[in-house]
Amino acid sequence: MNEDPRYQFDTLAIRAGQERSQYGEHSEALYLTSSFVFPSAAQAAALFAGEVEGYTYSRFTNPTVTLFQDRLAALEGAEACIATASGMSAILATALALLQSGDHVVAARGIFGASQALFGTLLPKFGVTTTFVPGCDPESFRKAIQPHTKLVFIETPSNPLTEVHDMAALADMAHAVGALLVVDNCFCTPALQRPLEFGADLVIHSATKHLDGQGRVMGGAVCGAKAPIEEVFKFMRTAGPSLSPFNAWVLVKGLETLKLRMQAHSANALELARRLESHPAIERIFYPGLPSHPQHALAQRQQSAGGAIVSFEVKGGRAAAWRVVDNCKLLSITSNLGDVKTTITHPGTTTHGRVTPEARAEAGITEGLVRIAVGLEAIDDIEADLLRGLGPR
Repeated sequence: MNEDPRYQFDTLAIRAGQERSQYGEHSEALYLTSSFVFPSAAQAAALFAGEVEGYTYSRFTNPTVTLFQDRLAALEGAEACIATASGMSAILATALALLQSGDHVVAARGIFGASQALFGTLLPKFGVTTTFVPGCDPESFRKAIQPHTKLVFIETPSNPLTEVHDMAALADMAHAVGALLVVDNCFCTPALQRPLEFGADLVIHSATKHLDGQGRVMGGAVCGAKAPIEEVFKFMRTAGPSLSPFNAWVLVKGLETLKLRMQAHSANALELARRLESHPAIERIFYPGLPSHPQHALAQRQQSAGGAIVSFEVKGGRAAAWRVVDNCKLLSITSNLGDVKTTITHPGTTTHGRVTPEARAEAGITEGLVRIAVGLEAIDDIEADLLRGLGPR
């Protein structure tokens, strides 16, 4: 189904990748096994050598994980996909599979805190350097790209300020020096945006977020062309940051409702952003669906909707931001996002707490910043909960 042009996104989300067993099950099968039995020594040797297709050991081959990979690849319009244990392991696997000592990375400064730590602290131990670019002006990236740059890494929209990057422009710059553009598509998912269509080479997912959609399991994925995905697979097979079959099965079921959920998340988030934009306690609001967003026009070209994340700066710094968080009785105080339940967090002391104060300032993450991952509750109830700490409009 992945290559059949007759099928649209909604159909692929429900049907792509499924191969029924001898029992003809209607719902997708869950293969909870660590290993597989072979009819002969010769067949085992052929499978381990990659001479024939099949399954050997669930660290790197499992039918349920393959189903998730094939379905997500179909949704992203990718040739191939490799699943991992988490979003961060997907980024790590990509970096260690495709980079070596002496290579250079250009990354947006406004990426997730753990991603900043990976590129800024971990990879330098292996001889890989990273230049962080504040903001999302393509010319700033052009100046940072060097002849030995191998990866350009962005989130669009970014976490937590929803900065939107011009993927086509950055892809051209990366390709001019033989580098790959890697896009973290966590906030939009392929339901709202398909980075490969704008020239990106690889798409990263924290499947833990919207792909699951109900805060149940961890997972990650990398989608793209067969050649680089094969390199990521080799790393995953050896190093073992594998997605478990059970988690893959949960994620497969999450994909079935992905488009419906993302449309509903986006509608709720846009309405909340509109209501909060003029609130006297809020200094500034960040949401790509608002005309006031600096990259609103670009977001409209790249995304079919604004996504679930609404961030805003509260007047009064950390004390005022924490007051908003602590007065919530309905919203969940947690750093996770992508859940049907609305979550709220203070990025400066949670998701970006390990980032240096200087790097947070460069990324625009202030002490008064609050991030809302808007869920599917009634919008009036979400707003009322926030007004407990913000005060009346």
